[in-house]
Amino acid sequence: MKFLLNTLYRILNFLSSRIFFVLVAFLFQFAIFAAMLFYFKDLTVYFYAIEIVIHTIVILYIINDNMEPSFKIAWLIVIIFVPYLGSVFYFFFARGNSKSYLRKRFNRTAETTKKILMADRDKNTAYDKIKKESSHLGGICRYFGKSGGFPVYENSCSEFFSVGELYFEKLLEELKKAEKFIFIESFIIHEGKMWSSVLDILREKSASGVEVKILYDDFGCFFTLSRKYPKMLREYGIESTAFNPIKIMFSLIYNNRNHCKICIIDGKTAFTGGINFGDEYINAKERFGHWKDYGYMFRGEAVWSYTNIFLTHWIYATKQKNINPYDYKAKTEPPKENRGYLIPFSDSPLDDEVLSHNIFTNIIDNADRYVYITTPYLILDNRLSGALIMAAKRGVDVRVMTPHIPDKKVVFQVTRGNYAQLIKNGVRVYEYTPGFLHAKSIISDDTIGVLGSINMDYRSLYLHFENGVILYNDPEILNVKKDHIEIMEKSEEQTNPTAAFPLRILRSVLNVFAPLM
Repeated sequence: MKFLLNTLYRILNFLSSRIFFVLVAFLFQFAIFAAMLFYFKDLTVYFYAIEIVIHTIVILYIINDNMEPSFKIAWLIVIIFVPYLGSVFYFFFARGNSKSYLRKRFNRTAETTKKILMADRDKNTAYDKIKKESSHLGGICRYFGKSGGFPVYENSCSEFFSVGELYFEKLLEELKKAEKFIFIESFIIHEGKMWSSVLDILREKSASGVEVKILYDDFGCFFTLSRKYPKMLREYGIESTAFNPIKIMFSLIYNNRNHCKICIIDGKTAFTGGINFGDEYINAKERFGHWKDYGYMFRGEAVWSYTNIFLTHWIYATKQKNINPYDYKAKTEPPKENRGYLIPFSDSPLDDEVLSHNIFTNIIDNADRYVYITTPYLILDNRLSGALIMAAKRGVDVRVMTPHIPDKKVVFQVTRGNYAQLIKNGVRVYEYTPGFLHAKSIISDDTIGVLGSINMDYRSLYLHFENGVILYNDPEILNVKKDHIEIMEKSEEQTNPTAAFPLRILRSVLNVFAPLM
């Protein structure tokens, strides 16, 4: 009896939830549109002729677009095999098809940020030093300056965290020191031990006069937070908003999610990495075995970039126009010792620049001795897989680490479907056997690397808002390398990635549609 009552309660709770109403609204809209298409198709040959013309125009548009070829193939197959709805799906889900006014609004805000940061670059000497020290990083600095407006910083120091538990401990310690403001940006916030501990500090700090802003992705928190959560936080004196909120009317912009993980304290300390606010990230709750993740903290001048990145996303999400970024610029003291160079950056799907993809490719192309990569999802386009294979054939030690226990079984099959070609051409692939490897990193030759929120898959590289930090001659790179070696020691190297015939067929089909996942 108790089981039946609990089941009935869960059913009623779901039927009255926001999730249920949004899903029903989306399905209703698609059903109406599909019914109209099929009805008019049978009604007259003229409509069918118009439909053929529209499909032809869409196909020509896709062929002549500058999108990645694998995207083109996937969408052409959808349009050919789903002739009535294929074009509709393309305009709803394809890269670069977000509403133009939203693109313009975001890019106006981003352009203001770019001018602020580039003015800051002109005042420091790091760029001039790096050009003399490394032609490779000098080129990267020019590219990131021109394309995104992100400067290189010298007067900063950093700390790498090899597991979520260490990151969490340090985050709480630093949050308690906040005196002026705390900015938090996260893809997922899930109530539990981790978030409760953070929220207790945020409430205390807000009550003492510290400005607290929280920005979370509405889709990432769709199943974990109520629609009224920002209102509840405002009762604590905390400003909060959901990024790109899901509403009952379907919109093109819903495909572009905010996957960033950023925490800024007083403009002096910044955190990033792959860690969201959920108990599994600190292994307080077990999901998919041991959850292995990375965190990264840095202090000093480089924090100014992340402050501006957060404010860009905040202004875009809230439409607040009276925010002056310079009100949040802190005076920082240079570290006692040289800790290398940092380029904090973000990547937007609302422009025509794939910054994350380009820096990954650049690091791989310029590697001399080794490239080590950790990623929860390995879904590669032709450029990235070609870069990895070419590096291995040049004699570079290329190693990729992925999870052994997946969080998404379909995506895991696509990941494994990429192994054969890589291994055949000399790339070494390892699966982290204790559990789920969620860490996102790439390092090369003990000198350069990237840490942040970026997965090596299509969604991160083309569709999501992401953030990262480029490290050059930062001593923490060696700590990342040490941890990579420890991961490989606990992992199973994939030397014979063959599978049963039905599974190979499934992976082949999934690989074709991987860009759409």
